[in-house]
Amino acid sequence: MTFCGYLPYAGPPIVVEHEISLKFTSSPAPSEVYDNIRTPHVPASGIPIEIPDIDLLSKCTLVCKAWSLHGQKLLFRRVRLRSHLAFVSFTHATNRSCPRGRILSDAVIQMRAVLDYNQPGCLNQSSLAVAVANCPNLYELDLAQYGCVAPGKDVVGSPAQERMRRPAPSFDKHSLALLGAGPRITALNFSNWSENNQSVLQLLEVWPSLRSLSLTGTSPVLFPGVTYPPFPCALEELRLNCQREPAKEFLGWLLHRSAEEKSLRVIDLERQPSPELLDFLVEKHGETLHSLAIPSFAMHEHAHAAMRCRSLRELRTESSWSSPVICRQMPETIQHLAFGLDLDTLLNPIIDLVKTRDDLQAVTVNLWRDGHRHPHLASLQMACAYRGVDLRLTRDVRRMRMLVVSKKPSFLL
Repeated sequence: MTFCGYLPYAGPPIVVEHEISLKFTSSPAPSEVYDNIRTPHVPASGIPIEIPDIDLLSKCTLVCKAWSLHGQKLLFRRVRLRSHLAFVSFTHATNRSCPRGRILSDAVIQMRAVLDYNQPGCLNQSSLAVAVANCPNLYELDLAQYGCVAPGKDVVGSPAQERMRRPAPSFDKHSLALLGAGPRITALNFSNWSENNQSVLQLLEVWPSLRSLSLTGTSPVLFPGVTYPPFPCALEELRLNCQREPAKEFLGWLLHRSAEEKSLRVIDLERQPSPELLDFLVEKHGETLHSLAIPSFAMHEHAHAAMRCRSLRELRTESSWSSPVICRQMPETIQHLAFGLDLDTLLNPIIDLVKTRDDLQAVTVNLWRDGHRHPHLASLQMACAYRGVDLRLTRDVRRMRMLVVSKKPSFLL
């Protein structure tokens, strides 16, 4: 008897024949399968942004040779350049003199670059121009520019206004020529944290193909007495977050072609505009505007300006208080409504809007303070559920800005 307490079987072994065919081959998936993988939503510091899972894709490139190139192509779709060292590494990987380098440089569609002249080994303008010119399919450029101060004069944590007084050089002719000869940029996000208010004007002259423009930091200025050529771009999206409100003269120059072709669809103002500025924008572009976002519609002037936009599909405000008349006069085309909520918010007009707008698809609510205890929040939830409207609740205002239902502009499709 064995130690398990069982008698060993002494009979002859039984052999059963099976027909098994094993085939070990390395057959990579077609390239179009990898190219059509949808980029997952990966939280970055609590903000859901469409960015690739870098760690996952990096591991995929190490699985085998068949996966390596496809994984690298996905990794290179969105690149970041913050230093000269990063530029050297990037240009080595995207060397167009070899087949693999051409494939990777063709894969780049979005680039984020930082020109921080206050840092040692920073990325400079000429290197940026070379990197951009090396990517023929690049369509979106996110560029941040920081000024510099004398050694030992920098103060960590200094207020934004003081940081913006730092000088930064303008783009030289060689860099501008390289940028102009490069890819057809359609989306430009420019954050200017220096006192140079002419850099953005230089970039706007380079790309007549722009359709989306986002300006942050120092407000651009048109010098009096200087003749500027007409801005040739018909913008579809305009986002502003400037320290000082841009002058009407600059916006009139910037949006002249857009007004002629009635092309502007999105206006996103992250700082509360003056009633005069909002009225100016709505008068010129309200007829064709699909999306409008400002911090607050509490003032009647702002509410009435929004009411004049009769083709709106999306309206977003971060304030918990808005004039109730804006909901009562909302156009039938509205698809997405986003607002802030606290205990003092008037929810009845919004509930009535949910019940009466057939095209409404989503309602996004940013909960301020005790907003989750609002006595009518349950009624809003029931109305959305009954009408099949997606109700999304969040406590992160930055996440709220990312939740958009309206369709992408045609130039990004």
